[in-house]
Amino acid sequence: MKLRRMCVEEDRMTSLTDDIIDIAMRPADQVPDLPLDFAKLSLLDWMTCGIAGTGEPLAVKLRRLAAGEGGQPLAAVLGGMRVPPRMAALVNGATSHALDYDDTHFAHVGHLSVGIYPAALAIAEMQDASAEEMITAFLLGAEGAIRVGMTLGRAHYNHGFHQTATAGAFGATLAAGRLLGLDGLQMHHALGLCATRASGLTSQFGSMGKPYNAGISAANGVECATLAGLGFTSADDGLMGHQGFVGAHLPSGGAVTGPDLALDSYKFPDNKYKLHACCHGLHPMIEALQASEAAAGVPLDDIKSFSLSTNPRWLAVCDIKRPRTGLEVKFSYNWLAGMTLRGDNTGDDRLFTDTIAGEAELGRFAERISVTGDDELTDLQARGEISLTDGRAIPVWFDLADPFAPEVLAEKLQRKSSTIIGDAGAAIWDLHPRLGQLGARDIASAMLAASA
Repeated sequence: MKLRRMCVEEDRMTSLTDDIIDIAMRPADQVPDLPLDFAKLSLLDWMTCGIAGTGEPLAVKLRRLAAGEGGQPLAAVLGGMRVPPRMAALVNGATSHALDYDDTHFAHVGHLSVGIYPAALAIAEMQDASAEEMITAFLLGAEGAIRVGMTLGRAHYNHGFHQTATAGAFGATLAAGRLLGLDGLQMHHALGLCATRASGLTSQFGSMGKPYNAGISAANGVECATLAGLGFTSADDGLMGHQGFVGAHLPSGGAVTGPDLALDSYKFPDNKYKLHACCHGLHPMIEALQASEAAAGVPLDDIKSFSLSTNPRWLAVCDIKRPRTGLEVKFSYNWLAGMTLRGDNTGDDRLFTDTIAGEAELGRFAERISVTGDDELTDLQARGEISLTDGRAIPVWFDLADPFAPEVLAEKLQRKSSTIIGDAGAAIWDLHPRLGQLGARDIASAMLAASA
């Protein structure tokens, strides 16, 4: 037995599990300002998406579930009620992902804020933590989730697993565990419990099940961290150990190894934000067209053709040639190209209606568009050329990997917030300069007031 314990301890020395626990338990004064600045922006963007999603049918149904179950009113729910933390995390996670307008981390291969912030807020509110403590817990949990996502790799996603809910649940567990004050051994058990709870399938895309996945991630984080705090135990290393989560979820049964990332390397600032109310695969093209001064104001009738090159994987996702509904417009290079070039506000979700899917002008322009895949382009790049009827050619290019400075991103996200939730957006962004002085309960109260 003693030899077995020694072997287990040796395994832990090199385990991803230990690495992400070390990150999650990092002293607050050792966390740099830059990733925290982005985490603060993510909080406000997450709240914006959640407030915008409160009227969606799935959000209404989940609030009915919460009301029916009752329980201690310890945590705020988008839409104006208070419930136990685990239920709050479930409802808020799903509600904030209802419009699919939240951030994406392409190395993690998922949406971090909707799967982690609801868990962090629910526990922080219960613990009467400060807003800064909650934001720090979210950031360090997200760093853990990114590393789990990178370990699972894109093959995990392509095989049918939704990293938002699988890898994301480990981030939610770490964030909740930090706020609950778990020690290292308890964190091990919390992650082990999460390994047997984390779930989510991409087959749910296009249904209420997709945003539900985000809620599951957050709720699992609250549950597993809370149980570990109560002394609940799990396997020695449920994440990376023998028949653990990673090994069991590698489609090829490959080697279980973590990503080669220094523990002091912060990956969260690579997070990408949806500034347009459509599939993220379309965003490089939209940004490329908007960034072109030569193309600004050119009528669609003056454009002879538009050719676009994109990463081939997007062709199966967002290249609907003739969308029939507003939802399908969100996955159409042809339609978004025309909408962008004529100056439509692609950040306004209300624009994506069945009516715009039937617009004759966009239909005519679509006939002059060609979209091809190019393996040399990343998921975040787009390259194209606009040919005008007068013979001029306008090249366009954009790479979403080039980061916005926090202050530039803040302006863009604040504009997005005002567009989709109006005056409530201004109220949410009034919190930004005061986050260092507020408590998590202040954040929850502001969210309740804006979403009721």
